[in-house]
Order: sequence, then C-alpha cells, then structure tokens
Amino acid sequence: MEKEKLIRRLKIIEGQVRGLQEMIKNDKYCVDIITQSSAVKQGLSNVEDILLEHHLGHCVVKQMKGDESPKAVAEILKVYQLKRK
Repeated sequence: MEKEKLIRRLKIIEGQVRGLQEMIKNDKYCVDIITQSSAVKQGLSNVEDILLEHHLGHCVVKQMKGDESPKAVAEILKVYQLKRK
C-alpha cells in the first residue's frame, strides 16, 4: 500500500467535498450536485478497496499464520458487514 497514493486520492476527495459545499451554497443544478456527490462516494469506495486489499493481503495473512485466527475472522466479518451498509 502506498500511503502517498492514498493521501493524494483523499485530497482529491476533500476538494470534491469542498466543491459540493460551494455548489449547494451557489444553488447549482441538483443533478450536477448529485453527480459530484456520486463521484465522492466512488472515490471513497476506491480508497476502501485499496485498504481492504492491503489488510487482507498482509494483516489477515499474518494473523492466520500466527495464532490470531479468531481475530482475523472477526475482522473479516466486521469489514463485510460495513461494506454491506
């Protein structure tokens, strides 16, 4: 996982959120606001996917190889439940 890559993505999302605030403040067209909001959600989803891939590929593997299998399973279930919301 490249922290710099994730931070760059989050800064882009941060800018998009600021843009949404301005759009609402300036009474922009609703469909344009919804489109921008959708882009923010997709951006956050992409960040989550990268983090999840890293967690499963590194942290969970390490836990499963050690004696922390119950912890790994609990974390996988927690993430699964969060992603379903």
